[in-house]
Amino acid sequence: MRLALIFCLAIVVAPAAATEFSGLEQRVEARLKEAGPGTRFGLVVATEDGREIVAIAPDSRFIPASNTKMFTTAAAYAALPGVDSPDAAGGTAVRLETGRGAVPDVVLEGRGDARLSSRSDCVGNCLAALADAVAAKVRIVRDVLGDDSLFPDQRWSPGMSWNNIPTRSGTATSALSLDDNELPVRAFAGVPGQPPRLELMPYYEVDNRAVTVAAGGTTALAFDRLPGDRLIRLTGTIAAGAEPELLRLGIDDPAHYAAWRFKALLEARGVRVTGEVAIRHRSLRPADDPAVRNGAPAARPPRPEPLASLIPPPLAADIALTNKVSQNLHAELLLRRVGLQSGTGSIADGLAAVRVMLERAGVPRAGYDFSDGSGMSSYNRVAPRAMIAFLRWTSGQPWGSAWRESLPVGGVDGTLARRFRGTALEKRLFAKTGTLNASSALSGFMIAKSGRTLLFSAYANDMPEGERATDAMDAALLMVAEAN
Repeated sequence: MRLALIFCLAIVVAPAAATEFSGLEQRVEARLKEAGPGTRFGLVVATEDGREIVAIAPDSRFIPASNTKMFTTAAAYAALPGVDSPDAAGGTAVRLETGRGAVPDVVLEGRGDARLSSRSDCVGNCLAALADAVAAKVRIVRDVLGDDSLFPDQRWSPGMSWNNIPTRSGTATSALSLDDNELPVRAFAGVPGQPPRLELMPYYEVDNRAVTVAAGGTTALAFDRLPGDRLIRLTGTIAAGAEPELLRLGIDDPAHYAAWRFKALLEARGVRVTGEVAIRHRSLRPADDPAVRNGAPAARPPRPEPLASLIPPPLAADIALTNKVSQNLHAELLLRRVGLQSGTGSIADGLAAVRVMLERAGVPRAGYDFSDGSGMSSYNRVAPRAMIAFLRWTSGQPWGSAWRESLPVGGVDGTLARRFRGTALEKRLFAKTGTLNASSALSGFMIAKSGRTLLFSAYANDMPEGERATDAMDAALLMVAEAN
């Protein structure tokens, strides 16, 4: 027998809104209650001048999930120079180093770019271009090193659930990242009773325990891997005659993977590699960190000029990608690059820059806490009223319009492509989604029936297993838009 949980919505109405909108707030509260017992909601809707139309649990703190990316990407606009220009500072480089003999080492140096690609159809920002530069210079090298020491070696943020690490959602963060730090695996159905055939690069070993079932059966493949392990365990079923299944595996040491891929590209171009694939990380501890002296950032030791460097597209395009599709790795790299402006590029440095931004925005300190840049941490907290204050501040920034355009559009694109389609808010809602275990979020801007722009922040936490809160949240926003 299921125990009924008391469902409570604390309502705090701003004085200016108490008479004009109190009836609307009661209707919104009633609609949210229809989600069932257990779920904890927070919702604030305000006008552009800050008048609150609805205020339900406005100062309660919620897990924001990927709403966290809103703060990270805004901090990138606020702190990083030349966001709209080609990203010369972030481009991956390659250099030759000598030291143990006449044969040089090849060093692939990451500079925080999230978009380096080794795809066969790559047309820009391609790892192959750096391999071409090496092949044009030398025909024999010793070791191939992946150098991600621009940032401290913090591959996962505090509060990341360990079970996400093997997946693309929890892949490791590194200054040297390649192909989104994901390894694709394609599974092809075989003869019923036999395991599917797998197609993947031989970076991981696979324990294939999956089974092909009769045509018309269920296709449900799953994989698991222990953190730091190179063995993938594939389980589940695939139906005979079914389309190939694409799985994307997370990578624990992106610098090593990038160097491993680079070695293969060099050998394909006739460059003989006599040594091994190695990595160059930087410890987080100040005593071991050559970029820190007496607790303050210092100039990093000089390095040889690169043989070649890539220049990725402007960061503005990557910010848009990060928000539209909710790309975790790209958000984490943006946070570290923000932290590099005044620190060592650590997670703490990036979060300190976010706090400075929010202080300038006048957001109450009690209204937020962050442990990462993507929202995968269960330690993050945001209050709806704090989010509204932040959104109002972004609207007054020189980059505010560009940042707003990076958000998904209701019924049109990104993570909102299917939500609000066919409703009054299709093409009229611009917001960031968020989904984590028992947590859902949606914050941004919407155009009401009257044509005026409203700011909103909606959270649902502690949903019982199997319960959905997004329908109630969307219905509540539609009610507000219709009434204004």
